[in-house]
Amino acid sequence: MADEHTARERDPELIDDLGPELELRGDVLEDELSSALAEAAELKDRVLRTQAEFDNFRKRIAREREDERKRASERLVGEVLPVIDNLERAIEHTTAGGDLKHLLAGVEAVHTQLVGVLGKEGVEVIDPFGEPFDPTQHQAMSQREDAEVFEGTVVDVFQKGYVMGGRVVRPAMVVVSTGGPHRAE
Repeated sequence: MADEHTARERDPELIDDLGPELELRGDVLEDELSSALAEAAELKDRVLRTQAEFDNFRKRIAREREDERKRASERLVGEVLPVIDNLERAIEHTTAGGDLKHLLAGVEAVHTQLVGVLGKEGVEVIDPFGEPFDPTQHQAMSQREDAEVFEGTVVDVFQKGYVMGGRVVRPAMVVVSTGGPHRAE
């Protein structure tokens, strides 16, 4: 109403020209303004609620991921515990004067068991003996001249490597041949 009053003071001819229509337009504009302000308040409230819901969703997902990680670790530990038990039995057997042949057989069985546990987790062994050197999976520790073997062949493995989910966890440490014939590509 104050704006209408101000408009009358500024332009008295406007009132004469528009007459009762000025009142009608003022009411319409005030109603439209009130509706727009109410809609804006409602939209702001909706945005704030949506943002709060999204923050809660993000926090819940983070908690669930942490719980999944813990459960995965618990499962892995549960599968490794029997391996530890078998190693302890092998140690007890040996310290009690057991046969070394039995110790070796026991350690080999434990090794197989542990590799099996890792295999269930998607871990694959990289044992590249006799294969071409692959710098994405192998780390060359030295070279050995050997005219009988193709150039760039792995002729010794110091330490096996491991791949998990397509990513190298640890490259194989290898000796690579030099001086031999080149491979046909």
